[in-house]
Amino acid sequence: MTRVAVMGTGSWGTTFAVVLADAGAKVTMWGRRREICADIEHHHRNSEYLGDLPLPQTISASPHAAEVLDGVDMVVLAVPAQTLRGVLTEWRALLPPSSVLISLMKGVELGTHLRMSQVIGDVTGAGADRIAVVSGPNLAHEIAMRQPTATVVACADLDVAEGVAAGCSTPYFRPYTNTDIVGVELGGAVKNVIGLAVGIAEGMGLGDNAKASIITRGLAETGRLGEALGADAVTFAGLAGMGDLVATCASPLSRNRTFGVQLGQGLSVAEVVARTKRTAEGVKSCRPILELAQANDVEMPITEQVVAAVHESLPVQELARRLLSRARKTERA
Repeated sequence: MTRVAVMGTGSWGTTFAVVLADAGAKVTMWGRRREICADIEHHHRNSEYLGDLPLPQTISASPHAAEVLDGVDMVVLAVPAQTLRGVLTEWRALLPPSSVLISLMKGVELGTHLRMSQVIGDVTGAGADRIAVVSGPNLAHEIAMRQPTATVVACADLDVAEGVAAGCSTPYFRPYTNTDIVGVELGGAVKNVIGLAVGIAEGMGLGDNAKASIITRGLAETGRLGEALGADAVTFAGLAGMGDLVATCASPLSRNRTFGVQLGQGLSVAEVVARTKRTAEGVKSCRPILELAQANDVEMPITEQVVAAVHESLPVQELARRLLSRARKTERA
């Protein structure tokens, strides 16, 4: 039986643990909050994030990283993107040297502008053949209910990607493989920002034409950044690109879209955080994504205006005006 450590007890980490357990793995989860670990360990549920949904008996949990990481074959990293470097530095000496490191995170690191797989490599020294990424239209609560979805497992080594895919394949969770880790990660990171923009449009009462336009042009600017960084354009038409983007922008289960809706209704970022007790990954990653684009001379107007709205107090009505008043150009530009 494959032994897997899932580092993080949030909704997506717990849900992916369920997928792994259903696929036949023995899963141990690490969480910083002892009460959540105790809930998983003794009651086989994560009430904080998944309510009363029963978890498989083959999932256990502990707040002690050394215990969780001991002898595992795979390490799944499911912590907030901006905390990854710090916690991974703490765990570096505990990681089994042959384990595959799998990122569930969708973001770009503040300051360094590194994608999550790059942070993993930078901190651990692991080669590209040991680092994999899982990304796609994977809304956690739907998957936790065993509703069907597909995803992408990306790794520079296709055999490693196939091994990870085999380890998380279930009747309701279908993984495809890809070696374009750059495109898969960028699709997952930028879609959070576009999800914020679509949510803002929804909160302002704008219609489906406006939202479809944001989604489509958002995909275009994601593709431009991907091209500049060496990604395969085909990736953005797939599950980790268009698939994830549509799920994020269309579903009320999307944290980024929901956050954007409240911004569009006139709340400030601080007011939304105070109301929900959580922030959205796009709020934290939009600025480093824009900085990454600027460093590569890539124009990302939607991302630029989301940064202005989120971090520079730009009124949401002005966001729409700025986008619509830009100079006309050909669609492929």
